[in-house]
Amino acid sequence: MSTLAMSTTLIPFSSTISAAFMAAFRNDVLWALILGIILAFVLAFAMGANDVANAFGTSVGSKVLTLRQAYILAVIFETLGALLIGYNVTDTVRKGVIDLTLYVDKPKEIFVGQIAILGGCSLWLLIATLARLPVSSTHSITGATVGFGLMTRGIIGIQWRKIVHIVASWFLSPILSGVVSAILYIILDHSVLRRKNPFRCGLRALPVFYWFCIVFNVFTISYQGSKCKQYNIQN
Repeated sequence: MSTLAMSTTLIPFSSTISAAFMAAFRNDVLWALILGIILAFVLAFAMGANDVANAFGTSVGSKVLTLRQAYILAVIFETLGALLIGYNVTDTVRKGVIDLTLYVDKPKEIFVGQIAILGGCSLWLLIATLARLPVSSTHSITGATVGFGLMTRGIIGIQWRKIVHIVASWFLSPILSGVVSAILYIILDHSVLRRKNPFRCGLRALPVFYWFCIVFNVFTISYQGSKCKQYNIQN
């Protein structure tokens, strides 16, 4: 009976202590939360100013799309991509760059560190945009995260194996993109451009490319799933 009485006494007491700790934690980092929300919008603005130009620059430059059409399509499809399959990259940046287990006893440090990461990435993207430099937001956020990890935990705070994989993808991406682009150009050159009536052949080839694009996107979304819909078939 004494053990039961002690446990019934300690449970409300521990709950009170936990509630008081969480309240103090929220009060201490409220400024960081507000600043983080502001910086998130600044980062989104900087990404839109720089990354959207990378995605739609060729379409606008070739006059396939107007600037207004590119803006509208960017809003629609960038949002859909972030909602449907963007969480994969988010999880990698959030948990794959720094070792979060080293910050278990100091949640405020990791919280404020994320604010520093947002600020550093936003500032660099804005500077690069003003300097007309097409840079990658993924590279920027990864570098900012590595900088935070090195400053707080040193070399042991970085998951270097994952960093190697990320950096390797930066080198593989342009190579693979170049190979795919060259193959597609060769196919179009022989099947459309060298024909007697390239315009008619181009119209015939368009549905084929549309079909491949739609099938690839649908497969990617269906295979990976969306966490907002709890739609991951791997589970």
